[in-house]
Amino acid sequence: MTLQRLDGRQPTPLHDTGSTRQLEHALAVRLPPHTLMRRAGQSIGQLALALAPHARTMWIACGPGNNGGDGLEAAVFLHQAGMPVLVSHLSGKQDLPPDAQAALQRAQAAGIEFILAPPALMPGDLAIDGLLGIGASRAATGEMAAWITAMNDSEATVLSADHPTGLDAETGLALLSEDGTPGPLVHADHTLMLLTAKHGLFMSQGRDAAGQLWLDDLTRDASEKQVLASADPCSQLNPAPTTGAARRHDSHKGSYGDVAIVGGEALAERGMGMSGAALLAASAALHGGAGRVLISLLAPPQTTGAVEVIAEHPEWMLRTFSALHLQELTVVCGCGGGLAVVRVMAEVLQRSQQLVLDADALNAIARDASLAQLLKNRSTRALPTVLTPHPLEAARLLNSSTAEIQAQRLHSAETLAAQWGCTVVLKGSGTVIACPGQISRINATGNARLATAGTGDVLAGWIGAKMAQGPGTAWGAFEAASQAVYQHGHEADHWPAQQRLTASALAQQVT
Repeated sequence: MTLQRLDGRQPTPLHDTGSTRQLEHALAVRLPPHTLMRRAGQSIGQLALALAPHARTMWIACGPGNNGGDGLEAAVFLHQAGMPVLVSHLSGKQDLPPDAQAALQRAQAAGIEFILAPPALMPGDLAIDGLLGIGASRAATGEMAAWITAMNDSEATVLSADHPTGLDAETGLALLSEDGTPGPLVHADHTLMLLTAKHGLFMSQGRDAAGQLWLDDLTRDASEKQVLASADPCSQLNPAPTTGAARRHDSHKGSYGDVAIVGGEALAERGMGMSGAALLAASAALHGGAGRVLISLLAPPQTTGAVEVIAEHPEWMLRTFSALHLQELTVVCGCGGGLAVVRVMAEVLQRSQQLVLDADALNAIARDASLAQLLKNRSTRALPTVLTPHPLEAARLLNSSTAEIQAQRLHSAETLAAQWGCTVVLKGSGTVIACPGQISRINATGNARLATAGTGDVLAGWIGAKMAQGPGTAWGAFEAASQAVYQHGHEADHWPAQQRLTASALAQQVT
């Protein structure tokens, strides 16, 4: 068996529906009829036994397609293992695909009990969701919708086969009903992905709906694994950073790069002082290992209330913007920049040796075609650049809507990366890291604790620090962004439960 629990640390290939279908066909033609479905059922059954070994009832809800066939094969396996199995099935055998029809016949021949209404499930019981597969395009209705509600309302553990019913495996969003509203969605405790890992389960609602993720690639020998490896994934999980070498004794602050933070609009500008965002990025860059951190506020410190904060951090070095040697620096620009950042954007884009653009710097580029062209010119000059938009900022850059960005997170990040020739970090549930010429990465670390002001500024500072210590190439920027995003989420995942996560505390926690 190749069943594995995914923890998001390994660079697992992620596939879309099209490549999954191609792999399924490529393997099926090499194997005896019904082999893949029976392997899927056995894998579901084995995980079910591990999750609920003392269940008094195992209810398997099966739909009219091959996902339902997987559930039927799981029912046969569990019945043969002596477990109390009840099956609800939505289709007569004349409507089934060949593999699912064979599975139904095996279930009937085994004497499994079929029921019409969901049973009463208790804690310790198990419900297996085998209703809709990855090809579903419309939300569940009628009896299927009622079964989804029964699963979600039950006290039993819920295991989804391949992916939770009601979830679009491409987008990670709930399938839409005919009136355009989100339909019912299974909220699983566990999801066993079959054959391939689907990228939609790592983004948006997919992360909440899928619960703990498992994978069985359904291969059983080297030749089958070779078929699987021959397919190009659409993306991969962002891997955990490898432990870096210890710093050499024969090194100094100049060995680890200089990061300049440019941001922090004055209170007098529009009545919204934002020096705190720049200082958070500076703190993150310092704790992220940069050799020196230079702070160039877009307002005099004495007018922002920043003097006291800066005094507590003597490691920070204040600079006027005109005193920055941008061509020698990794610059993090835009954190709390407001409208004031526009005044320095052209010079930042033209002269910065390496550059992280966040927040208001991105908004300025979205509004000004001349700044957009300067950004594009950086790629022709091989100057590494990272953009860190949240969905609204990405929508502005693409002249789109937030809903459209969220419905196509992977495509949106890749479009931005191709348009500007740089690395893009599209933040959100399942942050996407994209770069021209690289397989995009989807990050599986992080949680809702990060949904608080300033955590994005911390991420920008960490990316800047890693870039400053890196090779100064496009690949180095992509790796720096990937590592910082992983660590950002990792810290949130391991945050003490009794302690509220704040951006200022987060900035000091990078390891």
